[in-house]
Amino acid sequence: MENTDKELLFYAVGDIAPDRENPSECFEFVADTLNEADIAFCQLETVFSTRGTRLPQARHAVMVHPKAARAVKEAGFNLVSFAGNHCMDWGREAFADTIDALRKENISVIGAGANIAEARKPAVFDIKGNKTSFLAYNTILPMCYWAEESRPGCAPMRAWTLYEQIEHDQPGTPCRIHTFPNKEDLQAMIDDIKKAKSISDVVIVSMHWGIHFVPAVLADYQREMAHAAIDSGADLVLGHHAHILKGIEVYKGKVIFYSLCNFTVDLRMDKAHAEGKGFKEIQKLNPDWIPDFEALYNFPTDSQKTIIVKSIISKGSLKSVSFLPAFVNKKTAQPEILNSKDDRFAQVIKYLDNISKDQGLNTKFSINVNEVVPS
Repeated sequence: MENTDKELLFYAVGDIAPDRENPSECFEFVADTLNEADIAFCQLETVFSTRGTRLPQARHAVMVHPKAARAVKEAGFNLVSFAGNHCMDWGREAFADTIDALRKENISVIGAGANIAEARKPAVFDIKGNKTSFLAYNTILPMCYWAEESRPGCAPMRAWTLYEQIEHDQPGTPCRIHTFPNKEDLQAMIDDIKKAKSISDVVIVSMHWGIHFVPAVLADYQREMAHAAIDSGADLVLGHHAHILKGIEVYKGKVIFYSLCNFTVDLRMDKAHAEGKGFKEIQKLNPDWIPDFEALYNFPTDSQKTIIVKSIISKGSLKSVSFLPAFVNKKTAQPEILNSKDDRFAQVIKYLDNISKDQGLNTKFSINVNEVVPS
């Protein structure tokens, strides 16, 4: 579907974390497509800095030279969420350096800032007569990564977990897992969305959330947050963090992408890492996770399947939502957009269909040339 002069073209992808000498290589096969967009969005999973001290609560921390921000810009992105569980990995200086590096390239940053007011502030684009606001929140929160009145960090959307032992008189037996949003954070998000909707035609919300690596499964709190966002005026919800695709839901005519998977994430692994206790524990979350010491993309097989969300905004409303199936090369960590004649195109759709049905989302997928339309 081609966009006219008065239609705004929006692309959105999942997590990016370039970590190589020439970061532009990450986007070699997708930059031409992304640069067609009026607005192109991604979730940043690393920091761009040359200074800082790794915080003790950072589980996996990578520092990338600020020159990578230019590669992100040249790839076509002009909007980045920094509301993630790596935003404060190297402390306040690196956090601020990252935002500065992006802004110097005229890339708008959402979901993070010098204080909570800045972290919750939307990025507003007024293009081709369409005013669109973007907000971002993070549920995956190492201690003190969230912003407060006088502390930098990301916009929190906290969730709590309750473990209910099914047989209370049988120690060690399985439990039910209940999760639910923090009421204060949920209300803050609702207020933000309503305020953004009052000044915009379209509101799009990014959520860093969910259960990483585990196929299909969604946490209860995700549905509650997503539905609350749409009930408050959001037109589209984009999920990140899981590092694999998760199901797609159409709620009240609005599309929720529970996870867009990785897009360009460089992750090398050596033998010591692969044999470490920490990795061994996480590896159990996905049965198809086999380290490859020669690869740049050390994630489960599921993580090779990814998508680019495509939306057309016209006459003050979201005219269409579709996605472009894509595939990440394990050796080079580079995504490639697929056409419908490629066998992998059908694999991506089948995977999304299966995991959506597994979670009771009942979404249907129809093919329009090389795009897929959820309904």
